[in-house]
Amino acid sequence: MNTYKIHPIVMGTKVFDKGMMTYQHGYGTPYTIPIYTWYIEGGDKKILVDTGEMHPIVSEEREKAIGGKIHTFEEGLAKYGLTPEDIDIVIHTHLHNDHCENDYKCVNARIYVHEKELEHIHNPHPLDFRYLEDYIEDVEDNGQLVVVDRDTEVVPGITMIHTPAHTAGGMSVKIETDKGSVLICGFCTILENLNPPMEVKAMEMEVIPPGTHTNAQDAYDILLRAKDMADFVLPLHEPKWASMETVPE
Repeated sequence: MNTYKIHPIVMGTKVFDKGMMTYQHGYGTPYTIPIYTWYIEGGDKKILVDTGEMHPIVSEEREKAIGGKIHTFEEGLAKYGLTPEDIDIVIHTHLHNDHCENDYKCVNARIYVHEKELEHIHNPHPLDFRYLEDYIEDVEDNGQLVVVDRDTEVVPGITMIHTPAHTAGGMSVKIETDKGSVLICGFCTILENLNPPMEVKAMEMEVIPPGTHTNAQDAYDILLRAKDMADFVLPLHEPKWASMETVPE
């Protein structure tokens, strides 16, 4: 089986209330999350998981908060000798705007997405304002989308797994590496979601659901199952990865 290296590249940030990540906990605490594009190195295809923000805010304050450098899409890819035109495959965890704003630049890529994400980006509920169809129309018109409705092996060693905790079509990505299997969570979490502080565990909670979810109880159960899906689990917005060239270390 092919094995890969996973490179987290910061392609944006958000500054908001921590409770947006940790349901029922951390409200009122300012928090900065990195927005990643993950370059999956290995095999004969150039593969990304998500594409980040089109115009990321780059500031010393935000870089200090996440502990790493913020890149434009082109700058981030150039670190690995790539251009957007070089990308063969984009795998989407979901289609909230901060995960797909640079899709249109990947003109030669096949773009994998769950059918429910496509439905919701074209007809979003008013509460889910993060779906903006402008960011998907070009690649849809170009016939670049590969729409899936179940767990799907994209290439040997890389599998999309339906985990609808954050959105209805959320897909986690399981990747085989030389250090073991790695799961990039398809839902917006940080390490605290997977490993809650003692005061949360004392309430007999093993995980904290994402602050934005389809159903709180379902999200809890999905996150609990995700912990056992791979040898390593990477929360989608954990700041720790911002200072790392390759994960896991």
